[in-house]
Amino acid sequence: MGKNSKGVAITVGLNSVDPKHYQGWSGKLNACEADAKDMAALAKSQKFAVTTLLTKQATRDAVQHALAAQAEALAPGDLLMLSYSGHGGQLPDLNSDESDGQDETWCLYDGELVDDELYAALSDFASGVRILVFSDSCHSGTAVKEAYFRAGASAGVSYRAMPAAVGLRTFEANKRFYTEVLTDPKNRAADEKLKASVLLLSGCQDNQYSADGEHNGLFTGTLLQVWNGGKFKGTYRSFHKAILARMPPDQSPNYYRVGKTNMSFLRQRVFTI
Repeated sequence: MGKNSKGVAITVGLNSVDPKHYQGWSGKLNACEADAKDMAALAKSQKFAVTTLLTKQATRDAVQHALAAQAEALAPGDLLMLSYSGHGGQLPDLNSDESDGQDETWCLYDGELVDDELYAALSDFASGVRILVFSDSCHSGTAVKEAYFRAGASAGVSYRAMPAAVGLRTFEANKRFYTEVLTDPKNRAADEKLKASVLLLSGCQDNQYSADGEHNGLFTGTLLQVWNGGKFKGTYRSFHKAILARMPPDQSPNYYRVGKTNMSFLRQRVFTI
């Protein structure tokens, strides 16, 4: 956005979580650390300064601290890229800001980061900052999705979703902690307070699952194919469409904007600082 603009990337990938917090569930995955490393390499190729947090490093405090540090450091015109690869979960919506009664979460190593908390962290960024978020994860919560999950798993496909039963056990075992987070007034509808311009490209729709893989997750692997080492020259909208065109019908990446509309950001070539 300018000669002096800075680009910073935070890439997060978890191939497992701490079973002590998640009631005996370790959530083993194959490709999330590789996703984080490959997104870091992409960011470095575009001159971003990069922080990568892998599995045990990717705690709630570490991710929130990394975001808070950049909220202090970044100025209007700067660009933050945040990528997450790991399990997605859901918790009860206790502050009534979700139409489906569920808050979505990222399953970090020592506990879930609620979407309200992420929005609250992003609302600390200055107006004029551009924020690009990639989330290669998914969420469970309805009977239809549970049936799809079981069918996919039986076919040998691994999905990045914390099983609903594990989510319920984890919530019940840590009820006081999660209730405080879920009812914290500063987190309520924090997306409405966003001053920065945020663009999210997610691995799937709310009612779908994101597939893991041998090296990359399906979404991240497809994203990297479309990027093609920097040969892709289009905008974020055309980038999303090109990824979507290569994905199967049961996993459709989403393009979602919150915060201040910044048309210059949306029209520029992807990953341009």
